[in-house]
Amino acid sequence: MIDTTNLPENPGCYLYSDERETIIYVGKAKNLKKRVSSYFTKKDHDPKTRSLIAHIASVDVVVTDTETEAFLLENTLIKKHQPKYNIDLKDAKRYAWIELTREEFPRLVIARKTTGDGTFFGPFVSAAERDYVLRVAKKVFHLRTCKKIPKRPCLRRHMQSCSAPCTGTVSPEVYDENVKKATLLLKGKSRELLDEFKQEMAARSAAEDFERALVLRNEIAAIGHLADRQHVERRREYDQDVIAYQVTDGKVYLTAFNVERGSLSNKQEFTFDAGGEDFFEEFLVQYYSEREPPKELILGHEIDSALTEFLSVKKGKQVDIIVPQRGEKRQLLDLAQKNLEIAFFRDTLKGAELGTALNMVSPPAVIECFDISHLSGIAMVGSMVQFRDGKPDKNNYRRFKIKTVEGIDDFASIAEVVKRRYKRLTDEHAPFPDLVIIDGGRGQLSAAQEALAVLGVTGQPIIAIAKREEEIYVPGDVLPLRLDKKSIALRYIEEIRDEAHRFAITYNRLLRKKKVLT
Repeated sequence: MIDTTNLPENPGCYLYSDERETIIYVGKAKNLKKRVSSYFTKKDHDPKTRSLIAHIASVDVVVTDTETEAFLLENTLIKKHQPKYNIDLKDAKRYAWIELTREEFPRLVIARKTTGDGTFFGPFVSAAERDYVLRVAKKVFHLRTCKKIPKRPCLRRHMQSCSAPCTGTVSPEVYDENVKKATLLLKGKSRELLDEFKQEMAARSAAEDFERALVLRNEIAAIGHLADRQHVERRREYDQDVIAYQVTDGKVYLTAFNVERGSLSNKQEFTFDAGGEDFFEEFLVQYYSEREPPKELILGHEIDSALTEFLSVKKGKQVDIIVPQRGEKRQLLDLAQKNLEIAFFRDTLKGAELGTALNMVSPPAVIECFDISHLSGIAMVGSMVQFRDGKPDKNNYRRFKIKTVEGIDDFASIAEVVKRRYKRLTDEHAPFPDLVIIDGGRGQLSAAQEALAVLGVTGQPIIAIAKREEEIYVPGDVLPLRLDKKSIALRYIEEIRDEAHRFAITYNRLLRKKKVLT
């Protein structure tokens, strides 16, 4: 069985390989850890999935920023590796494109292939997104939809959603200007358009042309909404490699992304001794001695000009070294760095992010979390799980039968288990954890603090996490702390809380089962 404990909870793609290191399945996930784990925890798989699981020897993951990017990456990886257990997509159609035709009055149409003399935008992740983009572009810029220009205006002209070149009321120059704006929108440069539209709306309002200003306001709203929804894969006519690395304790940890025609197609990871100042240049020489360099190499810093010349000679044409500071290429470099941190430093990163989020002096290495479980007051139990350096330390898990509480009282139950746990540590002169987490809200947190006060324990970092809204309660703060739902810090807290909850429920079920058998 594959160990999934260290898999990230980010969106991305997972790749299963067999014993011969052949990729046999590629999948996408909103949460990689949950999705991969489900293969090995569920019992009711179909025969094909059971056969897949029997042949899995290893799993690799590629983290993306969004689930949409995972869709696009999955498509690219399947086409490249053609895994045995994926659906055969040889005859399937790729994501749709939008074509701007090359005519006197160009049209926007749906295209499945990028052949022809038009300009193509995409591919789009879904038909719904593509249709929405197309609808907004036609509506805002009043582009025609008819295959042949009719002799008389159609209903779209009367609805004022087409500039109607058929009537001769719009000149080719004005129409071309609208086409250029639509092109900017389809390229994802909506910010430039919004700035231009807002300036024009302000000018129209100042001139008391309120009717045109109202139209512009509605168009601004449509473009702004589109900017939030639009997900397209940027097309390139050349390949790129993106390389990020980090040096820690004399070792180099490096991730290389291969981007083919704008689509991320492969990820590689390397670890080696630093061994001098020129280790990165030495790596590039060895890496590209076995493969052709791409047209564009995206790095975090400049390299020696002689090395650039070597790469260009190897390729047979100029290789451009890009050190981006912003924009798409910077996002690619950041994504490579993110994958590097998750692959090599995820456990350390979790503690560091949590310490920063909670304004702690140093990252918490040892964390203990408490939870209470019962079924309508039956078999009231408590659990404590311990995480050390980002991983569960199951040797230090503890479970408690509630002894001093009658009925349903979560506050008193939390106080009891916290008091019992830390009284024992005090008596044994054992070290306390760097952070205590209570599953509950402000009431449970107060109960735990009072239990620590009875033992004379002061200054112990402690927080509580409430379900539903996932609010973090910190002693002394009036309002709860709300962390970004996608942040590593919150996901780490949730991971620990969920493990404490699982451990408590398991013990509760065990006691109830014993009672029934008795």
